[in-house]
Amino acid sequence: MYNIDFFKMSGSGNDFIIVDNRSGIINGDNINDFVKKICRRKISVGADGFILLQESDKADFKWRFFNADGSEAEMCGNGGRCAARFAYLKGIAGKKMSFETLAGLIRAEILDDRVKLEMPSPESIICNQTLLIEGEKHLVSFINTGVPHVVKFVDDIDGCKVVQIGRLIRYHDQYKPAGTNATFAYVSGRSNMAVRTYERGVEDETLACGTGAVASVLIAYLEDMVSSPVAVKTKSGGILTVHFKHTGDRFEEVFLEGDARVIYEGRLWEDTIITD
Repeated sequence: MYNIDFFKMSGSGNDFIIVDNRSGIINGDNINDFVKKICRRKISVGADGFILLQESDKADFKWRFFNADGSEAEMCGNGGRCAARFAYLKGIAGKKMSFETLAGLIRAEILDDRVKLEMPSPESIICNQTLLIEGEKHLVSFINTGVPHVVKFVDDIDGCKVVQIGRLIRYHDQYKPAGTNATFAYVSGRSNMAVRTYERGVEDETLACGTGAVASVLIAYLEDMVSSPVAVKTKSGGILTVHFKHTGDRFEEVFLEGDARVIYEGRLWEDTIITD
């Protein structure tokens, strides 16, 4: 698996390595270890996630998404937008496309350097549950927006302990064995929020999290704090826009809109997966 061409892309500060794997250049049982090695920062390419585009008989392409620790995940909003623009730039798909994910079939539309991405219908919504963390009670909500998120509203988004509290939530007994992402949200108006997320698989705070932005907006709507669309400020300072409809007791047509920028194009050499 050497001399592999790739794009480095960023969605609101969430960065990814993307490879056109329709020819099957990357295969085998050791892919998780391979991903973990090339996502290491400073000694390899470095990224929050790794994306493979593969052939599909149901859509324009199929993707496989891996976190930086090598674990495979169902969905990633920022990664999905980057994959969609990559597919468009490579001639794999047109401006409107669909692709397969473990979370289901996803639609996307290219808007210049921005992408509007359909998100999976949210599931397993539990609002306002008390979570005991190191003897303290925390009021949180749970929602699966393709991946699981615990959402906690805070009064001070800049001062909240995202890594410290987020890690405790991520590994809390309540969410074992799979664990959960932890998203902290501040509502500043009916159409504006700020969000920070501790991401499972990255095991740290990231500069943006698309599924976390969607999770926080939908929970905020259920608490009568916001109305669609909502502009979400991420840790990077970038803005993600969440569109949705709520009919009866269901969310429909949930879309995440934001940038999907090409940082550079390169080629992986054998040196990038050298063992420690």
